[in-house]
Amino acid sequence: LNPLFQAMECDVCAAFYSGVPEDILSRAFKLTVTREDIYTLQPKGWLNDKIMNFYMGLLMERSKKEGYPAVYAFNTFFYAKLSSTSHREVKKWTQGVNIFEHDIIFVPIHLRAHWTLLVVDLRKKTIKYFDSLGQKGDHICRTILKYLEEESREKRHIELTASEWTIHSMGTQEIPQQNNGNDCGVFVCKFADFISRDKPIIFTAEHMPCFRRKMVWEIIHQQLL
Repeated sequence: LNPLFQAMECDVCAAFYSGVPEDILSRAFKLTVTREDIYTLQPKGWLNDKIMNFYMGLLMERSKKEGYPAVYAFNTFFYAKLSSTSHREVKKWTQGVNIFEHDIIFVPIHLRAHWTLLVVDLRKKTIKYFDSLGQKGDHICRTILKYLEEESREKRHIELTASEWTIHSMGTQEIPQQNNGNDCGVFVCKFADFISRDKPIIFTAEHMPCFRRKMVWEIIHQQLL
C-alpha cells in the first residue's frame, strides 16, 4: 500500500473503531457529525440525513472552484416538506439564494427508507430522477418543475415555460443499480459527485465498499478526493 493510502485507511479505522459514539468528528455547514453518524458508513449501514446533507455541502463547496459547474443542493428535508405543503411554506428555504444562478440543483429525496436523487440542470432545462432501485419518479420531477415555476415567478419575476423543460426518470440500463437493501444513500451521493463534475456515471455496485470508506475520510477532513 502506498503511504498516503495507508494513512487514509488508518483514519477510517480510527473513525469506526475507536472513541465513543458521541465524539464529534466533523463540523461544517451548520452540521455536527458524530462518530455515531459515521458508523452509518460502515458496510450495510444505512446513511442518515446528517451524512447525506454534509456530503451535499462538500459538493456545493467544491463547485465554487474554477472549472466546476455551480451546484446548489437542497437538504434532505426539503422535498418532504414541499410535497406535503406548498411553495409558500418552503420559499424561505432559499432566502438569500438565487437558485437560478446555478448550473445544477440537487434534491436528495427520502422515500420510506430509500434514498433517491432528483437533478435539475438549468443549462439544459432538464429534470432527471435517479433511483438505484429503478423506480420511476416522473411525478416527483413534475412537483419540482412546478416549484421552479413558482420560485422563478416569486423571486425573479420571470415566467418559466414548462413546455421547454424535459422530464426523465433514468432507466436501469442508464444508471448503475444497487444489489442490496442499504447502499441507496451512497449511490445518491456518488450520482451527485459525478454529475457535479459533468462526468459520466461509470461506477457500479462493486465500488460501494470503497466509496463508503472514502466518504468517511472526506467528511472527517472536509475535502473531496
